[in-house]
Amino acid sequence: MAVPEIIPIVYEPDYHTGRIGQWEGGQFFGSAITAFRENYTHTADWPSHKRWYAVLHTFDAAGHHLNSRIEHTGAEDRHTSAVLAEERLKHWLDDLPGLRFGDIAIRPFQHRFDGVLFGLVIETFEGEEHAEFYPNNIGFYEPWDGSYDT
Repeated sequence: MAVPEIIPIVYEPDYHTGRIGQWEGGQFFGSAITAFRENYTHTADWPSHKRWYAVLHTFDAAGHHLNSRIEHTGAEDRHTSAVLAEERLKHWLDDLPGLRFGDIAIRPFQHRFDGVLFGLVIETFEGEEHAEFYPNNIGFYEPWDGSYDT
């Protein structure tokens, strides 16, 4: 079965998709996440290269990407970086009028920021097409019911 045009994503509170849903302008996917910049190779000081980001992607009601609000809040080796990312995301979510958490359905998109790929990207793994959400590293596969693998 081919990857559908619109990928459903199931809302799971307090887990990888715990900050998704609808707002007055459409749909959203938020996260406070760590990522390495593209082309990073492992070094002994890897925690200083692992970066925290507050991320809020917005989509229209039909699942088209509208905007990505992303802020780098610091390195993994600093506890305050994670706290700041969570606080920033909470503030952005609080500013979305009509916010309600729940399932979403969005179209693939890509956005690069600070040397990191963010988005829902169609890929092939072991001969099977799937959609991978970056940098969260959650994959969506047949039967395309909104469930995912990490």
